[in-house]
Amino acid sequence: MMNKFTIRRAKFSNHADGSDAVLTHHDIVGQAAGPTIGVSASIHGNESTGTEIILDLYRALQSVPIRGRIVLLPVANPRAYAQNRRFTPIDELNLNREFPGDPNGSYTQQLAAAITQEFLEKIDVHIDLHSGTDRPTVDYVYIWNDEALSRSFGSSVLYRPQPMREGTTFNGTTTAVTIKRRNIPAVVVELGGGIVDQRPYVERGLKGVLNMLRHLQIIEGAPTPPPKQIVVGAIKTIRPTSAGLLETLAPPLGEVIRKGQLLGRVVSPYTFEVLEEIPTPYDDGVMILSHLSRNLVESGDFGYMVGDMNGADA
Repeated sequence: MMNKFTIRRAKFSNHADGSDAVLTHHDIVGQAAGPTIGVSASIHGNESTGTEIILDLYRALQSVPIRGRIVLLPVANPRAYAQNRRFTPIDELNLNREFPGDPNGSYTQQLAAAITQEFLEKIDVHIDLHSGTDRPTVDYVYIWNDEALSRSFGSSVLYRPQPMREGTTFNGTTTAVTIKRRNIPAVVVELGGGIVDQRPYVERGLKGVLNMLRHLQIIEGAPTPPPKQIVVGAIKTIRPTSAGLLETLAPPLGEVIRKGQLLGRVVSPYTFEVLEEIPTPYDDGVMILSHLSRNLVESGDFGYMVGDMNGADA
């Protein structure tokens, strides 16, 4: 075999049912020397599309020679993944707000510490796969500290966050805290999710990750140039203030939405009354997250995300 495949299970605690609390990693080592690339998914347990992408990536790498080492962490939050929950069900904490973790802290903090020690501290590049949940669907890529790598995934919309103060929630407690300290390239991909067929998103995700590996010269071949891309510097998350059936009226993901257009409306499934109409927040925006089917929502659930086209660049 051209690559060496091993699986390791790092125990960090145990559960009350007697089972071990473990992180499952797949190590794929090529015959030529090179960097270590980490690919993770399901930090939020109800964002499972990335796990499917990693499964197909694992299968694809059976017949593709690599340079260096690839470490796959297909399920970063096993308890949340098993219950299709965003947060860890044991303590209801958001794993992606608990890094670098605490081995003596709550369960989620112990998990974050284990991911930091067993995964984030041992890689040279981090590709972190997120998705919409089991209802909304999302499609964009973050630009953190390696724009060319982010662009090489091939999404048509990218997001360049504005600089944040030290100590703010996002900068200080996600995986970015370790990435920033170690000064290694990192990309966060947001792709898929929703009550729709995930196969097109998984196929795109696999194609995108393989292209990133070509860009990094981990696998052979010239990377495919990215398509026409939009880079936004601001994103607005819109949450319905009424509960009911959310019907989307917005254009598809990646397309422009203009002032006066409605993102959607909330309808009572009991009286059929229109409870709320949700306008777009920008004069010129681009759709980033949407509900692609009629979905039941509670007040305050994720509704839509729209990127601001004012000041966007190519």
